[in-house]
Amino acid sequence: MKVTEHIKKANSTTQFSFEILPPLKGHDIQSIFNNIDPLMEFHPPFIDVTYHREEYIYKELENGLLKKLVVKKRPGTVGICAALQNKYNIDAIPHILCGGFTREDTENFLIDLDFLGIDNVVALRGDAVKSETYFKPEKEGHCYATDLVAQIRDMNKGNYLHAELENASKTNFCIGVAGYPEKHMEAPNMYSDLHFLKKKIKNGAEYIVTQMFFDNKKFFDFVDKCQKEGITIPIIPGLKPISTKKQLNMLPHRFHVDLPEALISEVLKCKDNAQVRQVGVEWCIEQSKELQKAGIPVLHYYSMGKSDNIKAVASAVF
Repeated sequence: MKVTEHIKKANSTTQFSFEILPPLKGHDIQSIFNNIDPLMEFHPPFIDVTYHREEYIYKELENGLLKKLVVKKRPGTVGICAALQNKYNIDAIPHILCGGFTREDTENFLIDLDFLGIDNVVALRGDAVKSETYFKPEKEGHCYATDLVAQIRDMNKGNYLHAELENASKTNFCIGVAGYPEKHMEAPNMYSDLHFLKKKIKNGAEYIVTQMFFDNKKFFDFVDKCQKEGITIPIIPGLKPISTKKQLNMLPHRFHVDLPEALISEVLKCKDNAQVRQVGVEWCIEQSKELQKAGIPVLHYYSMGKSDNIKAVASAVF
């Protein structure tokens, strides 16, 4: 079932969903199941599965030259989605990136998903690899998520890269895209960010999932700005309970989000990360309840591979 259909079926009831990371290369899928099992009592209509592109390392050879080696640390997005659908009878939503994909790779990836009966995807540009300052697309790949969305839309119409295909079957993907309540880090301002968000919607996006935020006012302001720009598709807030003191610096640096002074103050009072975890859970519970009261259709949680704090939040909210 499509995300938009889940929202309609819920009839204004706020639903619970979450995102998982594929396990590190060499680990089996049981670690995924162990984190999902405790959350199934909250009846998530869908689970997102992230995609992680390749990373590079340079190995010094005996002659002193460097050899570039490709390391893929978290493979398995498609396989995990298939496993989740089989084990839990739930909609699994894979993320698909511009980075690391040619247009042909994208088409083949989507064909595999279509064969598996997966009918939701989240289309993202993706970040630059660690060895690059700025995002660099593949030679025959997409530069922007707007173009990736357009390719998925074209396949939904039965239009593939090779025009000579006859009687090509249409895919039926519901396309999700990212939104940024505090704007994308590369956008010069919010107006520019909303301009490109509108372009993704024009190209076929049907719902938005936001970057994490810790101040609900920023989410409500973002929704208001979207509505004033004529954006009417569902906007799903992304939430994450803070869990370590290190995240006070890491989250703003990595995700370009601000942390409220009140949250920072409470975390700094903590003697250890166990106390930080409790503060994070309590803060996220209050965020969630306020969003739920406002009639937000889905609350989406970034688990980062752990589920105990997400379960604590969900137990108090759902």
